[in-house]
Amino acid sequence: MEEFDGNEFSDYPEKRKIHVIMVRTVLLSTAYLAPVDYYFQIYNHTQVIIEAHCNYIKQTYRNRCTIASANGVQTLSIPIVKPDSLKCLTKDIRIAEHGNWRHLHWNAIVSAYNSTPFFEYYEDDFRRFYEKPAGFLFDFNEELRELICSLLDISPQISYSNEYAFTSQSDVLDLREAIHPKKEPVLQNFRPYYQVFETKYGFKENLSIIDLLFNKGTEAVFWLSSNF
Repeated sequence: MEEFDGNEFSDYPEKRKIHVIMVRTVLLSTAYLAPVDYYFQIYNHTQVIIEAHCNYIKQTYRNRCTIASANGVQTLSIPIVKPDSLKCLTKDIRIAEHGNWRHLHWNAIVSAYNSTPFFEYYEDDFRRFYEKPAGFLFDFNEELRELICSLLDISPQISYSNEYAFTSQSDVLDLREAIHPKKEPVLQNFRPYYQVFETKYGFKENLSIIDLLFNKGTEAVFWLSSNF
């Protein structure tokens, strides 16, 4: 993947929520099994820049995702090795192997989605990520993103920042901190799609992309293209 020089940008104002993509390039943080909104942005932009030099921040999608379980929305968090200093670049964060997290995450995913229409088609693709120790969080997330883009049959033009990107250009949408577990989705209108536990809890929007993929299969990409 090509790298992106953050010096090309400086001070960019915060963007409001959008329906229609008005710019060519979107700037995103790395994310673990990122939410649907994240992949909507990837699908609907010409270029995608993934920030590789931001400081790691807790309680973000960098190391967590949300899924729809039999008990409602469930959060899965990857434990990390505590950095030596208060400020540590996300790309340097290592995954901790304590707490048997890989086993717990995979069991939660299986329990939540084994009755979905397409889980069996994708099960082996995802299982391998939970069968061996992982190294750096950024690399783990990116390997998952590459798999998911492949399963969605999309080929985004991805680049990575080679230093922290300060944005100012009008054709770059900075969503690094906008797509966040504690914030409303950037995409305002989520068209409902089939979810296994919808009759019990109602439709849950902006869960991990695996929720859309396991429920919709090859039609997931059409959902991404139709939500303007």
